[in-house]
Amino acid sequence: MTTLFYSILATLLISFISLLGIFFVFINPKSLNKLTLFFVSFAIGGLLGDAFIHLIPQSFNYFDSSITTSFLILVGFLIFFILEKILLWHHCHEVDCHQSTKHVATLNLVGDSVHNFIDGTLIAASFQVNLLVGISTTLAVILHEIPQEIGDFGILIHHNFTIKKALLYNFLSAFFSLFGVLFVFIFNLSFSLYLIPITAGGFIYLAATDLIPELHRHDTKIKDSLIQLICILLGISLMFSLTFLE
Repeated sequence: MTTLFYSILATLLISFISLLGIFFVFINPKSLNKLTLFFVSFAIGGLLGDAFIHLIPQSFNYFDSSITTSFLILVGFLIFFILEKILLWHHCHEVDCHQSTKHVATLNLVGDSVHNFIDGTLIAASFQVNLLVGISTTLAVILHEIPQEIGDFGILIHHNFTIKKALLYNFLSAFFSLFGVLFVFIFNLSFSLYLIPITAGGFIYLAATDLIPELHRHDTKIKDSLIQLICILLGISLMFSLTFLE
C-alpha cells in the first residue's frame, strides 16, 4: 500500500506541472524560448543521469543475464521510437512552435495522454523496485515534463485555444499518468521489473533524439552553450546526489 501511495503522490505532482503554462503567458516569447532551452538542458541531464546512474545498474542487479538487460534497454529505445512515429508525438519546446496541419493540437493531446499513461506505469514499476529508484525516476520525468508542458501549452494557445481551455486540456492529459499507476497495481503486473531497463532505454531515446537536437537546432552564443552544458551537468549531479540516500 505504501508503494501505491508514493506512486499516486508522484503522478499527482507531475499532473499539476501541466498548469505551469499560466506563469509563462505574460513572458516575452523570445525570452521564454531561451529560458526553455535551459529547462531542456536540465531535463537532458536528469534523464541521462537517471538512466545511467540508477535504472541501468539496478537492472543488471535484477537480471541474471547481462544480455537480457541490454536487450531490454534497446527494446525501450525502439518502443519510444515506434510510438513517436505512430502517434506523431510532437515534443516541441518553443511557445511559437507549430505545424501546418490544423489537427496538430488534437494529435498533440492524444500523444501526450498516451505518453503520460506510460510515465505512470514506469513510475509505479520504479517504486516497486525501491523508494530511491521511484524518486529518481519521478524527478527525471518531472524534469522532462516541465519544458514539454510549456511547449504543449504554447501549441494549444497557438491553435486558438483559450488560456482556460488550454490549461484544462493539458491537465486532463497529464492525469493519464494516474491511470498508468492504477493499471499496474490493479492488474498486479508481474513484468514490472522488465519496465526498469525499458524505461532507461526510453529516457536515453528522449534525451538523445528529442531534446539534444532541440539544443542544436537553435543558433546560440558560446555563453548560452556553456550555460546549457552546465544545466546538463546539474541534472546529472542531481541524480548522482540521490545515490547518497541509499
